[in-house]
Amino acid sequence: MDVPYDLTSYVRVLKMATTPTREEFMMVSKIAGAGILLVGFIGFIIGSIMLLLTGGF
Repeated sequence: MDVPYDLTSYVRVLKMATTPTREEFMMVSKIAGAGILLVGFIGFIIGSIMLLLTGGF
């Protein structure tokens, strides 16, 4: 593990990174939120089906 080389590559990446614009941030937030809702909805459907199949009311 070459520590000086690793540190310089980390610094290079940090220098290239920029703060996203408001539009970019909003787009990423909407996509992430939609993904979270989709996964939650799929989990709810699977849980409901399992509850109905096992008759656990």
